[in-house]
Order: sequence, then C-alpha cells, then structure tokens
Amino acid sequence: MILEEMTTVEVEAALKTCRSVFIPFGVMEAHGPHLPLSTDTIQAYDAGKRAAQLVPLFVAPPIPYGYCRSLGGHDGTISISAETLRALVRDIVHSLYQTGLRNFILYSGHASALQMAAIEEAAERLLRSSPDANIAIVLEYDVLLKRIGGIIETPGDMHAGEIETSRLMSICPQLVRNELLPEESGRESPKPLLVRDVKRYWPSSVLGAPRKATPEKGERLGAIVAEYLAELVKRMEAFEPH
Repeated sequence: MILEEMTTVEVEAALKTCRSVFIPFGVMEAHGPHLPLSTDTIQAYDAGKRAAQLVPLFVAPPIPYGYCRSLGGHDGTISISAETLRALVRDIVHSLYQTGLRNFILYSGHASALQMAAIEEAAERLLRSSPDANIAIVLEYDVLLKRIGGIIETPGDMHAGEIETSRLMSICPQLVRNELLPEESGRESPKPLLVRDVKRYWPSSVLGAPRKATPEKGERLGAIVAEYLAELVKRMEAFEPH
C-alpha cells in the first residue's frame, strides 16, 4: 500500500488489518558518472514497494535527504545534520503512530555509519515514549551482503559498483548512463585517519565494478530484500513489544 497514493478513507480501512509501515531513507550523493544522485533513495523505496506486494504493508514516501560526510565535496551531494535526521525520524514516526500504526521499519539505502547512528538514536527515544510500538532498523547493504553469493562477482563491492548499478538497471534503466560505466574502481580507506578533501582522495565516488552489473542481477537482489522484509513484517506483527 503506497501511502502517498492512498486516500484518507483507504488508509482508515487498511488500518483494520495492517499496522506495519515501511519508511525509506535515502540521500542525495555522488554515485559515479553513471548513476543518479538519488540512487540510495530509489533503492530504498523500491524495496518497500516490492515487499508490499508480498505482505500487507504501508509504504511511506521516501526521505530523499540524509547525513553524508564521506562524499560531501562532490558536486550535487546534499547532506543534512544528524540533528535534522533525528528530528525527521522522530516526527514522521510520531505522526504515523498517531494514525494508528505500531510496527515501524526504518530502512536506509544509504550505507553510512553516521546516518545509521542518527536513526538508531532517534528510534531508541521513540521506543521509550511509545511503549506499544515495535521498531526495526534495516540497512539494505547489510541485508544483501549476507545473501549475494552466486550473484555478485566483485569482492568488496560497496558503492556505485556492481550491486547498486544492477539494482538501478532493474528499477529504472532510463537513469543509468550505460555509456559512462567506469572500470572497476576502489580506494583503500585510510582509517583510522579522517580525510579532509574527500573529492580529491576519492574522485570517482565508485567502489566496485559497475561494468559487471546486469538488470538480471538487480532483479534477483530486489527479490532478496523484498523477501527479507516480508518475513520481518510477519515477525513484527506477531511480536509483543518489550
């Protein structure tokens, strides 16, 4: 059930049989020369839509802005603060809770430790103020990482590479610049050191092998996240809040 496409009457009726909602979080950030800035948002929203075809589930509109330090110097990247992200999580969940929803899946297509920490901190506070709510925090990359054997060929593929390019080829092929697919790219992280000029250190914003991507791989990856989410919804519907 795509929330933004429903009427208030339809939502009221659906609440009688479904109390679970999927809230997709993305970001506007560089994804190489071949993928759109909204790649993470597109993937997250698609995951919810696919899951809603398998089980009763409200899918909230995606949050297109996120906390992005790692690629902040690349043109087109838009980052919000952790404080703003926490406020968004708090206000959106609170509003949906007032509507009558009780199971919340906070799903991020953006694999940033800073973003996930902000979402988790907000969720912990919401649990304390909403004793009958269940909240799950899911990162798409974590779901796929454990399940991509036999699909993804590139070890360590992480950003704008084989995984994400395949996903976008499946979801919205018209947004993939196939003529600009770069060669396999990677830059070892200097951790624990911080990088001041990320654009200079990591100019491609690619970590992986985009040219190994195919729509077929993307379709299989999409099915994996949808099935995972469908099972999670079933667990949450049956789970008593603690």
